[in-house]
Amino acid sequence: MSATRILLLGAPGAGKGTQAARIIERHGIPHISTGDMLRAAVAAGTEVGLKAKAVMDAGQLVSDEIVIAIAEERLSQPDAKQGFVLDGFPRTLAQAEALDRTLEKLGTPLECCLAVTVDTEAVVQRLLKRAEIEGRADDNEETIRERMRVYDAQTAPLLEHYRKTGSRKAGSRKTGSLAEVDGMGTVDEVFERIEEALSGS
Repeated sequence: MSATRILLLGAPGAGKGTQAARIIERHGIPHISTGDMLRAAVAAGTEVGLKAKAVMDAGQLVSDEIVIAIAEERLSQPDAKQGFVLDGFPRTLAQAEALDRTLEKLGTPLECCLAVTVDTEAVVQRLLKRAEIEGRADDNEETIRERMRVYDAQTAPLLEHYRKTGSRKAGSRKTGSLAEVDGMGTVDEVFERIEEALSGS
């Protein structure tokens, strides 16, 4: 039985977006990202969506409290009952702990925190090449390395949190609900590793 309630983590350039698209296609579950959740709540004019709109219109960052409320609203919807791929949320330990409580309340606890790991140097070169091809002048080596540094700093506590939570399956390479998957190789090779991790094999 494959895990279908998934949190997907991956550094910039790790190919997370590509793999998320494959997971949702294979398992028929919704892809839930912070940006999509915020836009949908604002468009629907829900109470929490209106709060988020006021904050964004003022040019401020949406607070954890609002993001968590929007996540709860989204995860309560019928299509998320069979599973979901969370992407870009949670970003902090406080958000992760609040998410755990929300999912527990909804009776849909997270089954797998899937972390796509990559070689930093290889990814820096990959992103520099992409920036050159796409003409992204603002994507230079310094900004790319800073994004990787911020990701590492924010994500390390999340990895530790999910390493300690959830059930460990006998004989699997998972610790707690965390499964770390090597993101180097072809798209197909990485997806095959992800499917193995989700099935607990």
